[in-house]
Amino acid sequence: MPLTDQPLLDPVHYRNGMARYAGHVQVVTTEFEGVRRGVTVTAACSVSDNPPTVLVCLNGSNVSNAIFEKSGIFALNSLAAHHQSLATAFAGLSGVPADERFALGDWKTLMTGAPVLADAVVSFDCRLTDIKRVSTHFVMFGEVRAMHFGEANPSLIYLDRGFRTL
Repeated sequence: MPLTDQPLLDPVHYRNGMARYAGHVQVVTTEFEGVRRGVTVTAACSVSDNPPTVLVCLNGSNVSNAIFEKSGIFALNSLAAHHQSLATAFAGLSGVPADERFALGDWKTLMTGAPVLADAVVSFDCRLTDIKRVSTHFVMFGEVRAMHFGEANPSLIYLDRGFRTL
């Protein structure tokens, strides 16, 4: 039977497998016309070092995420172990309203104007260069225009549906 004729993998089965895939916890942020948006993600990685480029995957069904495309900028902030409450808030799991989440951290800007977490392990300040839509999500590609290094603290990761440190 050709591979194209095979039934699709069950989404629940796939999510159970991805739960065993460790991801560095990050908050991707932007600002457009005075409105800030931040989302906790684990689906982000390096694409290239020449030019320096990262990618971030976001849920396209959340209309609030459209601001990332409108702004044309974003920052990818890698979280440390002590940022677990920040990660929970920006994931929308703590009950903190979206417009109050930035009060939970110390934020600054670098080159693009996207919010950068002052004590992140590292932050990548990016200019949006491309967006690809894939099923329920969109993948943002960003050219890194500036970086900020925080203290060398243990990193916050997500594995088996829970936070861990590394």
